[in-house]
Parts: sequence; C-alpha cells; structure tokens
Amino acid sequence: MPVFDRATISINYQILGEGPRVLFFNGSGGSIEGSQLLINALAKTCQVLAHDQRGLGKTSVPNGPYTMADYAQDAAELLDHVGWQTTNVIGLSFGGMVAQEFAVTYPERVDRLVLMCTSAGGSAGSSYPLHELAQLATFERNQVLRLLTDTRFTDQWLASHPLDAEIMRFQEDRPNSEKTALQLQGEQLQLEARMVHDVADRLHLITSPTLITAGRFDGIAPLANSQAIAERIPNSTLNVYEGGHPFLSQDRQAIRDIRTFLAS
Repeated sequence: MPVFDRATISINYQILGEGPRVLFFNGSGGSIEGSQLLINALAKTCQVLAHDQRGLGKTSVPNGPYTMADYAQDAAELLDHVGWQTTNVIGLSFGGMVAQEFAVTYPERVDRLVLMCTSAGGSAGSSYPLHELAQLATFERNQVLRLLTDTRFTDQWLASHPLDAEIMRFQEDRPNSEKTALQLQGEQLQLEARMVHDVADRLHLITSPTLITAGRFDGIAPLANSQAIAERIPNSTLNVYEGGHPFLSQDRQAIRDIRTFLAS
C-alpha cells in the first residue's frame, strides 16, 4: 500500500474501486486490514480512499495528545496528496465523529456525507465511554460489550441468532496480547481524543446532503444521538435499521441505501 509522509506522521492508505469518490473514516481501533470487507463492499460502486488514522494500523504513532482536529487535518492533507479537491465522505462510529469534524471544518470539500452509528457529543449526546472497558476483567468486559454492541444480545438471544453470535465471537477473539506496546499506545491516544469530541454546536455548518444511519438497538451510539444529529444538520435524512452498532452486518438494506445515496 502507498504511504503519505508528512513531517510528523506517515499515513498508510489505499485507493480501491471505481465510481464516485469516497473518503472513508474507520472506527475505534480500526484499520484498513480489519475493515477490508466493508471497504470492498463500498468499492463495488465507488472509488474509496481509506487510510489508517494516526496511531492505528500501519500509520505511524506521533506523540500525543491527539485532537479530533488532528484527525480531520490528516485527511485533508491526504486528499491534497492524492489530488482530490472534493469527495463524498463516510464515517463509521469514531470515524463518524472525525467525519463530522472534517465536514464542519472543510464543508467546501464534502459533496455528500454519510454518518454511521455515531454521535456528535456535547448537547447532542456522546457515545459510550469505551475507555472505561479497559478497567474491567476480560469476562466482565465481554458481557458489557455484548449489550453495548446490541441491546438485545443476551445469552438467550445469541443462542438463537447464529449470525449475531458470530459477530460477537469475532469481536471477542481479538486479544490485546497480539498488539505491540506502540499499537496499544496509539489506540489509547485515539480513545482520549474521542472523550472530548463535541461538534454539536457546529453541525449547522455542514452544507452537503447528509445521510445519517443508525441501529435501533445500538448501545454504543444510541439512536437518540443520531436523531439529535439529524435535527442539527440541514438537508439531512435519518435511516434506522434493525440492528445494533454493527447494523451494516445485520441489515443488508443499509449498504444498498448508502450506495444509492452516493450515486444520487
């Protein structure tokens, strides 16, 4: 994969597919490698620019602290590097937070905006404080994380819904022991930036058509948070799907709706 070198950071990125240009922002701890299935799905109808955000994946880990503005500026400079003046923007979870920061800071660069299972912070509601999970023992953390992922995910529900059980197995089978100290540091710096995310009072600055997507049973970014975003962004539409935080995997209509919106 190509690398974009700046004075303080080397950003690993990928451009895949053909069609409308899309800048993709990944979720907490996410990397190109870990999200390749979603990137490939988007690349069936779009030209997708994805990157490992600062501190994650194969991108370097600059000294912290990080701010949401840092993540947005990284993306703006990456767009300059690849020669994209404007683009559609998609943000997933934490990536949706960065996408909002990007869109209020560089509204002239955003053609269309898609926000997935995310929050604006402040008076519009914050996502669950994921940094608190690190203080829990593994078993307790996994039990809490299940109901955050989807508020229906009791043992009884998972026993009778094999697809949802597979989603949780994949999530729980990623031990931190496989990560280097530097990778864990990058993830911690991201969580700290996430803690102070607040664009609620600036969302009116977004000028692009916006599709907000949410899972009805999301415990990390509750539906009320997406509703609050929709109330604050002019020219926005909210679609609610039958799933939790990973509703893209639970409700196949979601990816079809996103493709249609980007092709409009």
